Amino acid sequence: MNLVRAELERLAARRFVQLMVVLLAAAFAVTVVTTLGGSHRPTEVELGRAQAQAAEEVRRLELAHDRCLRIKAGTLTADENDYLPRDCAQIDPAQSDTLPTASDYLSGVFVFAKEAEPLLFFLIAFLALFGFLVGASYIGADLNSGGVVNLLLWRPRRPTVLAAKLGTLLGGLLALSVLASVAYLGSFWLIGQASGLTGRTGGDFWVTLGAIWARGLVLVLATAALGFAIATLGRHTSAALGTVAAYVVVWELGARLVFQILEVGRPDRFMLSSYLAAWLNGEVRFWDGNACSTGISGFCDGSYTLTWVSGMVVLLGLTAALVAAAFTVFRRRDLI
Repeated sequence: MNLVRAELERLAARRFVQLMVVLLAAAFAVTVVTTLGGSHRPTEVELGRAQAQAAEEVRRLELAHDRCLRIKAGTLTADENDYLPRDCAQIDPAQSDTLPTASDYLSGVFVFAKEAEPLLFFLIAFLALFGFLVGASYIGADLNSGGVVNLLLWRPRRPTVLAAKLGTLLGGLLALSVLASVAYLGSFWLIGQASGLTGRTGGDFWVTLGAIWARGLVLVLATAALGFAIATLGRHTSAALGTVAAYVVVWELGARLVFQILEVGRPDRFMLSSYLAAWLNGEVRFWDGNACSTGISGFCDGSYTLTWVSGMVVLLGLTAALVAAAFTVFRRRDLI
């Protein structure tokens, strides 16, 4: 317990951590202030006009669905420009979860229900970057400066010391992420109440938003653990930064270009970014441009899907493997 408390004090006292917290708060403050300054409470005239436009769009969708049914039944001849899905239910507004609403036609009005998911993704991205940089610098600086050696003189158990550092990092990051999430989304909720609209927040809205937030927290903790593990393996903070930069340039950009030249099928399944997107969104659909270029006649669906399950396997598997490697190397090598 004394070791964990000491590590928590060391983590909070690091100037880099303090600077990152300030930058994180500043980025959030700028986003909140910008949103507040660009939003206003809609007038009755604006609401009436927006509601009329939304109703007109719903009516257009209903007519398109009715026309589809009549063409399928053979009572109406299709035009060249008619879009006919395989099942007319695909364009049935009664079965759609995203019907046009008045908020879609309001200009300069912040609508919390419409903007909550993009804002949450923005928050997760910032926290993930924060976690990776702090995790890498936390252990990297100690290894490079000899701080770990001094700590082992007091507690000569390498796995215990490294586990305490990693646990302290993840615990502190989790607490900060929860507080930041409440403050961040709470601020935008108040903006929607005072200087905009809250929108439709019933049904599955909060359940969906909560699921994204929970998966986002897992991603934030995983990126922090990855930064910690890579810096431990490389004995320096720059090892983590260099590894990420090399991966992005060599694989995400270079290999993707090679796959495109060689016309490799479903290239996105080989990219870590695809699985991260699938994990956060729950499901991501990609298009394989080579699937329908082999002379196949008729309808060809070149799309394929990655789900959060595959994203979880890749993310947690990679994290567990690197963390295990870091503990193994840390136990055996010379730290001086």
